[in-house]
Amino acid sequence: ARAVRQLLHRNRLDLAAVGTGAGWLTRKLSLTHPDPAIREKAQQFVAAVVDFAGAFGAPTIIGSMQGRAEPGTDRDRALGWLAEALEQLGPRAHGYGVPLLLEPLNRYESNLLNTLAQAGQLLETLRTRNVRLLADWFHMNIEETNLPGAIRAAGSAIGHVHFADSNRLAVGCGHTDAAAAVAALREIGYQGYLSAEILPKPDPEDAARLTMDAYRGLFPNS
Repeated sequence: ARAVRQLLHRNRLDLAAVGTGAGWLTRKLSLTHPDPAIREKAQQFVAAVVDFAGAFGAPTIIGSMQGRAEPGTDRDRALGWLAEALEQLGPRAHGYGVPLLLEPLNRYESNLLNTLAQAGQLLETLRTRNVRLLADWFHMNIEETNLPGAIRAAGSAIGHVHFADSNRLAVGCGHTDAAAAVAALREIGYQGYLSAEILPKPDPEDAARLTMDAYRGLFPNS
């Protein structure tokens, strides 16, 4: 945490959000694993990230840690386990004054929540009101029939945006209609981050430069 604080201060930055994907990538933990012991470890992992991020005033993202309906487990059962975890983790994030972010993923990464509408339906069943949606343009390009329309339909449930093009490169390097997506965000009154979760190609500095160019083109007065 000390190193992160020093980097943020040195570069005059705030922390936008913290992901939990390492829990899946390095430990194979998920909140919907059939083994209750693994689900418990996954929830503890996410809770620790919530505490870390919350100390910086940043939300935590649940993306790949949501898992998938494994063979032998039906989707509704898996979604029930996910809902149970969100009921615990949402209030924990609220204690830091930040939301918990739930990110729908494309069909190649999960078979649970692929669209904003599907994730929004799950949120409506929760008692906690502190879980919001993360709209990732890369995943949305695969799953949504109308990306700006999905943003408008989700409305105030959106709490964070991953600013990425259709090929997961910097905006402007694919075929996503970024101007239409931004117009939809303006219509719903979105005031949060547009966070570039993109591949560092052709190299990290160029990817950052291309992203900043896209920001300036879409928000010339900001």
